[in-house]
Amino acid sequence: MPVHDWTRVIAGTFHHFHHEWISCISRALNSGLLPSEYYAMAEQITGGPGPDVVALGNTDSTSADDGSEEFEGPGDGGLAIALPRTRFTARAEVEIYAEKRSRVVIRHRSGDDVVAVIEIVSPGNKSTRYALRSFVNKALELLRAGIHLLIIDVIPASSRDPQGIHGAIWENIDEEDQPFSLPPGEPLTMVAYTGGLERQAFIEPVAVGTSLPDMPLFLRPPRHVMVPLEATYQAAFAGVPERWRREL
Repeated sequence: MPVHDWTRVIAGTFHHFHHEWISCISRALNSGLLPSEYYAMAEQITGGPGPDVVALGNTDSTSADDGSEEFEGPGDGGLAIALPRTRFTARAEVEIYAEKRSRVVIRHRSGDDVVAVIEIVSPGNKSTRYALRSFVNKALELLRAGIHLLIIDVIPASSRDPQGIHGAIWENIDEEDQPFSLPPGEPLTMVAYTGGLERQAFIEPVAVGTSLPDMPLFLRPPRHVMVPLEATYQAAFAGVPERWRREL
């Protein structure tokens, strides 16, 4: 199913779809994609510096603190070890600052600590400069806290974010790097980030009317699972009232 032009419907319609998609992604992750020691929940985290950030480190290691093997044996879902391949990548080294908010939260069962977050951009996140800045700041807070982040943006780039949501975020991460530019005709952005001292971004620009790619969700880089965006998008879209499906 090609991704739709969500600017054609009222904000409440996308709000409904947004909740459906959050549920579908959480369900997919909890149905075998995540390794057995992780779980996903739809929730909101607020507050200051995060005491519940998982103490797993920012890069891969073959053993846990207690000597047991990580990511080994049955129940490890769709875990991948090698870094994913996307058309664009970027990297920057920055300091850690721990503060976070979230939509879909992935936690580790030892202490129920936050490991990663999935954010779906809504029209409201781009409705004003203040709203966009708030979203960008939230993403930066998560990354500074060492939390890995997957952002799904099916709202076309606007005058407030002409290079998409990744362009707006990355210019605050690596000011010395060349600014990111969206390819012509691909105004939607799927981007996965690694949090911590070294930030990496894995970016897939998408055109309205095309299928969504599966995207990596990092647990302990380079180890990650691939989130089935197209399949969950289709499942969520089936829950949109027919009256609005006809509009799209």
